[in-house]
Amino acid sequence: MTTVVRICVCGDEGTGKSSLIASLVKDTFVANKIQSVLPQVTLPPTIGTPENVTTTIVDTSARPQDRTTLRKEIRKCNVILLVYADHYSYERVALFWMPYFRSLGVNVPVVLCANKSDLAGSGSTPQVFDEEMLPVMAEFREIDSCIRTSAKEQHNVIEVFYLCQKAVTHPIAPLYDHKECQLKPACVAALKRVFYLCDKDQDGYLNDEEMHEFQEKSFEKPLLPEELNNIKLTVSKAVPTSSIEKGLDVHGFLYLNKLYAEKGRHETIWFILRKHHYTDSLSLEDSFLHPRFDVPDYASAELSPAGYRFFMDLFLTFDKDNDGGLNDQELAALFAPTPGLPQSWLETSFPSSTVRNEAGHITLQGWLAQWSMTTFLEPKTTLEYLAYLGFEGPNARDLTTAALKVTKPRKRRRRPGRVERNVVLCYIVGSAGAGKSSLLDAFLNRPFDGLYHPTIKPRRAVNSVELPGGKQCYLILEELGELEPAILENQAKLDACDLICYAYDSSEPDSFSHIVDLRKRYPQLDELPAIYTALKADRDKTTQRSELQPDAYTAALNMAAPLHVSVTWNSISELFVALAEAATNPSTAFPKSEEPPDRTSLYMALAATSCAALAAFMIWRRSTNSV
Repeated sequence: MTTVVRICVCGDEGTGKSSLIASLVKDTFVANKIQSVLPQVTLPPTIGTPENVTTTIVDTSARPQDRTTLRKEIRKCNVILLVYADHYSYERVALFWMPYFRSLGVNVPVVLCANKSDLAGSGSTPQVFDEEMLPVMAEFREIDSCIRTSAKEQHNVIEVFYLCQKAVTHPIAPLYDHKECQLKPACVAALKRVFYLCDKDQDGYLNDEEMHEFQEKSFEKPLLPEELNNIKLTVSKAVPTSSIEKGLDVHGFLYLNKLYAEKGRHETIWFILRKHHYTDSLSLEDSFLHPRFDVPDYASAELSPAGYRFFMDLFLTFDKDNDGGLNDQELAALFAPTPGLPQSWLETSFPSSTVRNEAGHITLQGWLAQWSMTTFLEPKTTLEYLAYLGFEGPNARDLTTAALKVTKPRKRRRRPGRVERNVVLCYIVGSAGAGKSSLLDAFLNRPFDGLYHPTIKPRRAVNSVELPGGKQCYLILEELGELEPAILENQAKLDACDLICYAYDSSEPDSFSHIVDLRKRYPQLDELPAIYTALKADRDKTTQRSELQPDAYTAALNMAAPLHVSVTWNSISELFVALAEAATNPSTAFPKSEEPPDRTSLYMALAATSCAALAAFMIWRRSTNSV
């Protein structure tokens, strides 16, 4: 929001521009003749300004010889106070001044001021005032508001400059279309999102409790019972179809805000929008959508307990039919206040990347797994959607970053012990047709499809896995497709990976040689923990066309022998547990070092024997000398 308001006071000579400024500053009418143009006046924020802004007031001259200075000041200001005082100067508003402003290309609000109302006499009735002002306001949409003043009688002097300040700090133009007499689409969209966030139970109504919470958040003061009753009465009269006994629906909510705009109380709308992080252009603040969140090298981002609780509550709130899954309509309602599904979800054919029920709808397990994967791979996307969806931390001032946490860096993977990660990434590499896609389908409890579908783009699957001891983690399996060479050459991609699973078809003689060639071509893979897997073990095992058979090859590397599995076996889940266990305890998936035998006890025994022999010798010497 603007913190400095610069008012350029324009109008014909003799309309009282300088008198208005002098009356504001001195708080009294200056009867003596005032110089043609007053010096610039700056009002500090303490003098009753809206939103505590600093205000600069610039007086101008309408004389032709001062036109250059006038143009310069108009281009520097962010609001124009256009003053007229009689019929002639009123005619000049439409014939000269407003076209002149447009010719300069300035896009600032204009406050129209009918000064010297003390001279208007009995003709200054509200009806005459409307007949005078409304036509010119209808013709020139940049006119924000209009007011009648008198510097001599101190009538509306403070108010006219307050209107100028408000035209900048709380502009009506982005909110309301005077021609259509409707809130503008961008304003409606923003207010609908606010309504969505305040409707905690998502029943389509703001009940009394939700109205009180909305009032506290937007205005930082309680909603009095009589105020709530007045709101209900106003809406029930204007929107007869509303079920006000259930609460305030979105139509009533929009009507109230339209009423604020029409009554000149549009600052109320701005209070609401700004408390919900909207800018003057009715977009969400960039610092709110994209707060600073750094993930150090070799570390990763995960959801915190508060983040998991938020996404779980969101799922349960929108699962209206309580079938344990979010159908298309429920998903659409959930993502209503956002730009739609995240782009990365669309690219991975969501929800096929995670767990679904028999109807094909994402389950709570799959929902939490999907957000765990999104946070691991692109935490900034998660933060953006937490903002859209209305995450609020335990404390009111908490940012969306309270929903995330950063894991401890795990640079030294060969060090014994578990890594402090609950989300791990495993690349599945192997020859075409080895069964990698079927492995991902089995991971998501999908039925086996015997028809071969080559993988072109990388494909991911995420699910939760229970480790020995009962701890749960989220395992991301990624099949690299035709981008396998590019990904394996990318050191940053390898640093993000927790485990490599070398998969081959045990029934295809040329399948294992692909792994051997792969490891020769990319020696950097030796720095990653790995597990070897023989897929399609339900078929007849064949001899591999390789210098060493898989068991002998892994033995030569001091690695565990390949795990023989089949996606058609119920025991396939044991492979996923083994992968997750190796990813969280990476030192177990490196070649076992051939350390020399531990001879510490032997050395200690020899030392003890030597000491005993030396002691016996010393005793014998002493006894011999005494004799």
